Amino acid sequence: MAGTLYLVATPIGNLEDITFRALRILKEVDMVVYEERKEGARLLRHFGIEKPVESLNEHNEPASSQVILERLKEGKSVAVISDAGTPVFSDPGQLLVQKAIRGGVRIVPIPGASSLLPALIVSGFPIDEFVFQGFLSPKRNRRIVELQELRKERRTIVLMDAPYRLVQLIRDIAGVFGAERRLCVAFDLTLPTEKLFHGTAPKLYEQFSKEERKGEFVVVVEGISK
Repeated sequence: MAGTLYLVATPIGNLEDITFRALRILKEVDMVVYEERKEGARLLRHFGIEKPVESLNEHNEPASSQVILERLKEGKSVAVISDAGTPVFSDPGQLLVQKAIRGGVRIVPIPGASSLLPALIVSGFPIDEFVFQGFLSPKRNRRIVELQELRKERRTIVLMDAPYRLVQLIRDIAGVFGAERRLCVAFDLTLPTEKLFHGTAPKLYEQFSKEERKGEFVVVVEGISK
């Protein structure tokens, strides 16, 4: 009989946000699969969890997914975690989930921390409908085209990017969306350095251009006025 694949959400920054259920599952499974060794080992070490581990990331996803699937078929239980937050969501793991579905493996999501909803609820923008666009292209020309496609979106838009591309992203939003479009930048959510920035795209670009600010962030963009 096949084992169980658990998709376990872990804290996005503050380790106090781990759930009791997540800890129990991580302690009970036969194997823990993490994205990057440094982050995965830090989390397990903090909670005193020692388990056989496997990595699953953008570089090894096809091969690693097959290895993990074989363990599941042997009846092993496996927990997948990402570097932070909910696995598979804007992270590797979808291929494994697809293989598990085809193989008749039981899949159990263990909900928990995510940066998406906290950023939305502090934005002040309507959230009865929203568009999660996720990560735009790291190449500026392509990123601008993607922003142009979103410019007339009436729903609130959620964007993410690498910590070192905050200034470039806000610059391009200001250039494409215009001087009046409002943003909320949720920076380092759940950490002692957490800070929320509200304002128009040009004003926030001016502010971030003067400050050296690197960290995890979510950008929430106001939809165009109806």
